[in-house]
Formats: sequence, structure tokens, C-alpha cells
Amino acid sequence: MRILIANDKFKGSLGAGAIAGHIKNGLKSLNIEAEIDICPIADGGEGTTEAVTAALHGQIILVETVDAQGRPIKAAMGWLPETRTAVLEMSAASGIALVADLKLNPLTANTLGTGILLKKAAQLGALNILIGIGGSATNDGGLGVALALGFRFNRQGQPFIPTLETLLEADRVAPPLQPWSAEVVVACDVDNPLLGPRGATRIYGPQKGVTDFVWFEHRLEHLADLVKRDLGCDPRDMPGAGAAGGLGFGLMAFTDGRLTSGFEIVAQHIGLEARIAAADVIITGEGRLDAQSLQGKGPVGVAEMARRLGKKIVGIAGSIDDSPALRTRFDLLIGIKPPEMPLAEAMQRTGELIEFAITREAPALRQLTALS
Repeated sequence: MRILIANDKFKGSLGAGAIAGHIKNGLKSLNIEAEIDICPIADGGEGTTEAVTAALHGQIILVETVDAQGRPIKAAMGWLPETRTAVLEMSAASGIALVADLKLNPLTANTLGTGILLKKAAQLGALNILIGIGGSATNDGGLGVALALGFRFNRQGQPFIPTLETLLEADRVAPPLQPWSAEVVVACDVDNPLLGPRGATRIYGPQKGVTDFVWFEHRLEHLADLVKRDLGCDPRDMPGAGAAGGLGFGLMAFTDGRLTSGFEIVAQHIGLEARIAAADVIITGEGRLDAQSLQGKGPVGVAEMARRLGKKIVGIAGSIDDSPALRTRFDLLIGIKPPEMPLAEAMQRTGELIEFAITREAPALRQLTALS
């Protein structure tokens, strides 16, 4: 018997690696004779660096950078020396969680810190960069990334360093003196364009504090026009260009980045399909399993892969929306939060609740493993 634990983080509570450890502890208490393989996953958002770097036995490097409001921070970057691959999360530098102590200010929030991470990866000699772009605090179209990478803006023939507020004054942009050479793969699970009613500003701007849609839309359109005229590319309408406040557009424009499914690219990097194929029972999960999980989230991706390979699949979550569409993808669903327990308390006691829930579901788990 071989059991694969391939779970995502429980957002706001514990990371994927810690969650997997508690699942393993719970299984051990059942005395099920099994070899247990732990493979934390992510879908391109927070946790991607940890999941990919751990699965491929790389190292975590702390990089000095800045948050979305320019405050100095250190951000984690995964480094895989054998393939010269860097693994990044924009949320580690330009994420909304990092500026939760401040009043939201999208006029000054920028992606400069993410650009610094990319530049550091290039300086390390990265041939490949995988970057997840979930959890953004910004709506700058990747302007900060462009500045960090050395793209040169002019105003009336003079060098100019624009901000969002002064971007309309920029009348030309030129490539950096040091050409970009690393291949950039962007983990992104949304298909919004940069502009318009489904664009970055109108769909995602409000959660970052945007109220004047026209103001931001005008600036992002001007940036896209400069890129089209001076750099010879126009990714504004590409699926995913509007992701992360337009960072999807910025990475395509300034690094020739290729956008792809977050779960699929992470699964490819960590060899998930082969590890599922080698197991009999798969256990996955995240903080909440619901209808949104069906739209490209990691645990459902694991479940669908397990189904295709004929494996038994168990889902564990803090709470579960037990819909028919969700249930058809799992052999067993386990919710860990008692109905009467406040959410804040449950998030503090996540590990304990996981182990208790596994013990509670011992008969079903024993039957499932016996049938495998």
C-alpha cells in the first residue's frame, strides 16, 4: 500500500508542508500499513516556491527587495542549481498580504519588488524562471517590473522614471541595455485581458482599493500603446494579461513570458503524475473545497489526475461545500472544522483538527485503503 499526500496550503493557517505532516501523523495513528509519499502542491499562488523547491530538492534563497509600497523586505526565492531554474512568487514581494498593515493605496502600489526578484534570478544565472502571480496588491501593468529590469522611459527626449501618477508623461520606452535572456513561465489561472470590462482594473481593482476606474484604465492603455509602438509587441488582449493588476501583460511585454495554467506547470515541475501513478490512495486538500475549487484549483486538479489514473482520492479541507459536482471527483471528503467552532479558533487549531478528523473517519479510510 502506497499513499500519496499531495495537498495545498490552508490559506491563513498553515503551509502545504505543515498540513501534509499533520495528515501523515493522523494516518500513522490508524496503524494502516502503508508507505507514505509527501508531495506538497500549489496552483501558482502563495506556496508555489515552497512546493516546487521542496519537491525538487532545491534551496531557498532570501532576496532583499521591497514590498508593494516600497518598504524593504526579504523574499524567498527557490533555486534549482542542476537546471538553473528560479522559482518565484510575486506575492512574496508585491503581495497584498504584505501591506495589510497599511491603508490600501493603489496609486502608489507597484511591482518593483517583483522586478528585483526577477533581476536577482537573472544575476544568479537562471536559464528558466517559474513565477506565480496570485495575490497581487498592485494595478500597475508591470511598470515596476519594467523599471527594475532596466527598461528606459523618456519624456520629451530626456530620461524619465515614471510612476503610475506620471506615466502619461512618458512618450517613449526602450529595451534595457542588458538584454533579457531567461525563459519565463508564468503560472496564471485567469484569462482576463488587460483592459475593458473584464480587464485588470474593473475586475480585480476594487479589492486593491481602486475606485477611479477611468484613471487607472487610461494609464494602463498608455503603457500598452508605448509597448506596442516602441517594443513591437502587444499582449494587451492575450488571456491572462489582466492577471495580478496587469502583471500578466507586463511579464509578456518585458520578459517575453509565457502564461500557462498554475496547477499544470507546478504539477509538471514536481512530477506529480508519476507520483500519483505510483500510489494507491491519494490525499489532497486546501482550506476550503467548494465550487471555486472546480475552476483550476490544485486539489481538484490532483483529484482529476487521480481519477484518470484509476486511483482512490480523498479530499481534506477546513470546510467543504458538499455539492454533487465536487463529490463526483472524490471517493471521500473530510471537513475538519466543527460547525460550532469559530473560524478564527479553527485556523489556530488546524493541525490538531486535521489529526482528529482523520481519526474520526478511520472506518471509511480503512475501508478505502483495503479496497485499493
